[in-house]
Amino acid sequence: MQIKIYWSWEETKKLTNIVNSSLEDLWLVDFIKIEEVYNEEIKKELNITKQPALIIEEESIDFKDIIFEWMIPEEDEIKSMLISIIGWDSWDSCAPSSCSSCWSASVCWV
Repeated sequence: MQIKIYWSWEETKKLTNIVNSSLEDLWLVDFIKIEEVYNEEIKKELNITKQPALIIEEESIDFKDIIFEWMIPEEDEIKSMLISIIGWDSWDSCAPSSCSSCWSASVCWV
């Protein structure tokens, strides 16, 4: 899976930083790549009308769509979105303080 951030102005770097932080917190930074894009082809293909736009692309199932447009969501919203897309069914199965299966103090997907 890949996350693309369509943008053309400097303030939208905040969205990239929030997504990066979310990926790091969820230990997904090695699996999901972020790419900042600004080209007319993607803009036309997805009918992007406002910036920034957060795009999820999964080539294995030929999926590409805009998830957020013209807003910078909170980090918790990004994390929730990623969890729902990945489908960690037993996300809530670990104790809130730590997990003995993955040894994570903040995040567990066992």
